[in-house]
Amino acid sequence: MTAALIFAGLALLSTGLVIWQFVVAMRFPLHQRVASLTFAPGISILKPLKGADSETRACLETWLTQRYVGRIQVLFGVHSADDPVCAIVRDLISAHSKVDAELVICGDNLGPNAKVSTLIQLQQRAKHDVIAVSDADVFAPNDLLEQTVAPLSRSGVGLVNCFYRLPARGDIEMRCEAFIVNCDFWSQVLQARSIKPIGFALGAVMITSRARLKKIGGFESLVDYLADDYQLGHRIAKTGAEIVISPVVVECRSAPMTAREVWQHQLRWARTIRVCQPGPYFFSILNDSTLWALLLAAAFPFPRFQVIAAICLAVRWFTALMIDRKMTGRLDFLTMVALLNADLFRPVIWALSFLGNTVLWRGTKYHLLPGGKLVICQ
Repeated sequence: MTAALIFAGLALLSTGLVIWQFVVAMRFPLHQRVASLTFAPGISILKPLKGADSETRACLETWLTQRYVGRIQVLFGVHSADDPVCAIVRDLISAHSKVDAELVICGDNLGPNAKVSTLIQLQQRAKHDVIAVSDADVFAPNDLLEQTVAPLSRSGVGLVNCFYRLPARGDIEMRCEAFIVNCDFWSQVLQARSIKPIGFALGAVMITSRARLKKIGGFESLVDYLADDYQLGHRIAKTGAEIVISPVVVECRSAPMTAREVWQHQLRWARTIRVCQPGPYFFSILNDSTLWALLLAAAFPFPRFQVIAAICLAVRWFTALMIDRKMTGRLDFLTMVALLNADLFRPVIWALSFLGNTVLWRGTKYHLLPGGKLVICQ
């Protein structure tokens, strides 16, 4: 009976955490816009690139068609002139000749994080004091810049970022990946923010100032780390500046991944979070209400415990559908299939994240040191 009560307690605790995530997600003004905007400083957009897929052209073009009254400079950085993305960028620059855009070959290898190495070289060509960093696969709404730059008009704001979503398409593996981002990830970020101010950044879009970057040692201080977005936000937050999450949402579009690639991505993500925030990550297993409810139902097949398990599962599934709908704007019952699969393999990923410190990223194997530093495996 003691064991049963412990499992029941864990199931109810995890359900309470799920309800907490649901409440903060429903309260957040996701997708809302500010009507009147007058703050429009010049912005240099840094886009580190590597390779291309069927979505690359559409994603990059959204940054050349922004509805923004201020001056925009777009710098596309690539390590090698032989990269296939170069032809796409040149074509886009030609098609949007009125935009101040440039393809920059960033051939210097300045550290283990190749993306940050490119950012260091791109910043040297930046003309404006506001710096935006965005991943290659980000498809941006045309009002993204005018909406996300606005909080920087407040003196205490050090960085603005925004949530992102994934299109729910392809096989079940991709749907699981999308569910984790479109439902759990952003609601858990808001849950953390409800406890204390955000001390990290989300890497899809990050906007800060040249002065803030200089204060933390520039991108050079991040080149040895895997989670450069986390480190950028963390270091700016440590200076006393505020990290703001904009209600605007971007979409990350890339080629579909295989089951193996999804698995490797989730394991890399888990190990990165673990080394950056070991305490919170360890206790994150308490969020897995499906796990605790199923364990309770399987281990203790008594009516009272079956009812508790059923209630916990119903709460999880209902809140997940509503959070996913708020992010994506649709009610897709295939989300239920993705939810169950994601909830079943997430505890496995959580356990495996403690059984090694190596990750595979962009075809290179790295060893993760405490704090998130990278060492290339020989």
